[in-house]
This record gives sequence, C-alpha cells and structure tokens, in this order.
Amino acid sequence: MLEAEIPVHIILVKWMENSYDKRYQLYTGDFIAMNGIKQLFETAKTTMEQHRDFVFVTIIASSGSSPRGAGCRMLVMDDGTAYGTIGGGNVEYQSIQQAKEVLLQKQSFTKGYKLRKDQIANLGMICGGDVMIYFQYISYSNQSFYQLCSQLLADWDQSENCWLIMDITDETAWSAGFYREPKGMYGLSIDDPTPLLQSKAIQVTIKDRRYYSEPLIRAGIVYIFGGGHVAQELVPILTHLDFRCVVFDDRPEFANPDVFPDASRCIVGDFERISDFITIQPSDYLCIMTRGHHYDYLVQKQSLLTSAYYIGVMGSRHKKAMIREKLLADGFTDTQIARFQTPIGLPISAETPAEIAISIAGELIQWRAKKQSL
Repeated sequence: MLEAEIPVHIILVKWMENSYDKRYQLYTGDFIAMNGIKQLFETAKTTMEQHRDFVFVTIIASSGSSPRGAGCRMLVMDDGTAYGTIGGGNVEYQSIQQAKEVLLQKQSFTKGYKLRKDQIANLGMICGGDVMIYFQYISYSNQSFYQLCSQLLADWDQSENCWLIMDITDETAWSAGFYREPKGMYGLSIDDPTPLLQSKAIQVTIKDRRYYSEPLIRAGIVYIFGGGHVAQELVPILTHLDFRCVVFDDRPEFANPDVFPDASRCIVGDFERISDFITIQPSDYLCIMTRGHHYDYLVQKQSLLTSAYYIGVMGSRHKKAMIREKLLADGFTDTQIARFQTPIGLPISAETPAEIAISIAGELIQWRAKKQSL
C-alpha cells in the first residue's frame, strides 16, 4: 500500500542489461525493496559483519484489512534506511522512526497500531485493521543470531519446510531459532514444537513461554525445463516471490548461471533422462517450456511418472490436443493427462515473454496458496 500524503519518489535503477538478463532494483526514497526473504537475511548477516546494529521490524499479529499480515518484516538501519516493507503507509514510516529510537535505546519491545475508521485517514492509509509490531534490536556482536543467519542461508536452497521461531516471553531479552523438517530444532530448546509449525504466523504459549513462529521457507522447487526468453523473465520474478528455481536445459549457453544469476541451480542435462539429474518431490513445481514440441513431449511423458505437485506446459490449445493423442497412444490415461496445466499461466491475454512470465507467476502463487490451505 502506498501512503496518501508522504511523497514517494520511485527511481528504477537498471543494474544489469545484456542479451540474456534484465534485472532491476526498486528504490523508494530510503526504502530498498528486497528480492525475497533470503536477501533480507543476507543483508542482516552482511550488516553484522560491517559491525553495524539494526532493528528487525516484524508484524507479529494483524487483524482486519491491514496492508500486510503477520510475518512481514523490514530491516532498519540507524540512518533510517529500510530494507523490505511491512506494507507501506504512515504506519511503516512511523515504525522506521520508532526503530531509530530502538537503536539508541538498544532495547526490543512490541507496539500495537489500532487503526479505527476515524484513524485511517489521519495515518495516510488506504487499508484499515490492527497490527502488532515487534521491534527487535540486534547488535552486531550477537553471535547466536549471526550463526542463525549463517545456518539459515547455508541451507536455504534445500527443499525443506522451515519455521523461524522466537521466544518473546521477555520482549527485551528475546532468543531465536528455527525448525527445519526433518532435521529438527536449531538454536532453541523446545520439547514439542508441533503447535508452532503452522501454515501462517502465530503466537503460542508453551509451558509458560510465549513464542512467535512463522513459516520461513516452504518445501518445493520450481524446475524450469528450457532456458529461453520466458524462463529468463520468469526466474527473477519467482525468486522475488520466494520460490526457489532450478533451470534445466541441454544447451550449456542457456543452463548458465550468468544467464540465470537468481536460480538456485542450472543443470545441463538430457531431456530424455531427467531423472538422471534431478529427483522430483511431491512439493515440486514443473514448468515445461523447451525449444520445441519434441522436447516438451519428452519431459511431459517423464513428468507424469513423478509425484510433482504442479505441471505447467507452454503451448496452445492445438498443441495440447496433439500431445494428448500422443500420450494416449503411449498408454497414459485422460486422468493422468489432466494433471497438465496447458496453456501454462493465468488467462490474462499475455503475449510478450515478460507478460507470460507474470501469468505463470500468478498461477504458481495460486497453487502455492492452495497447498498451504490444505
């Protein structure tokens, strides 16, 4: 949400452009947009290495139609620079000012913003609702938090569910850890963390201790078969949305980290033998967009033998009908073939590679939300 009264100067800075890659970073004054949660923790780790303190400003509870829900956070420096967002508006602006005070006092605390109808206009907000914000002071000398960031980042690209858990019984003396499936607890000692492992951010009291927990990393990798123009537009968008992407192509010049710097991995492999290179899990997403119908078909046949959560295929309805006939001839059933989302992406009349990438990203968001609600 953009605030109504505080002017925001948006500067679109292009930091890399060549025939394969176009990426941008969005600056809104002293607000720096993060390319996903991972980048926020990378910034936290780097800031500590620079011997600078900071404040994590996190929404730990929300109600009504507040701009962002629990789990949204930003990192605030002593000069007021903010990385990430908690939803914009004057509440975010006031939170940044409050965070600067926290850095002076060196003490964490929570603060609630109750946005009644008569307050919304005064706060420069479009949305209403109440939020509870935790101002978490982090000293660069806090080695336990530094180690937590390091361990999180080292394991980030593994396809495992992970929850960030904070003990906020004493808000001024918090401690933090994370739970990763199937490895268990890191950084905190909790006999049975099961009540904390929910699909949304929550607060739970266990044995007189108050904990805040949020799902930080969700199992599931997006495998993109084909490193062409749509894939090159798609990977940066999905990374920004906290999907982990692996690009698979049989051409080294396309399955290339220089072309896909945001991808978790680039694999040069054989489209006829994808299982020799990857193991597809039930939480994974497959996006099939190779350079031709023949290669698409090779991957489609193999994908139906996996337990992938989502299988999307680039192509027209005519291609869909043609591929169906070939798959039926190969012994697959209509029930199996119905697993394909073809044409891939939401129906938004997309034409350019960038537009198609946005439609695919929208569909993956939809499917991820559906999975989280199960």
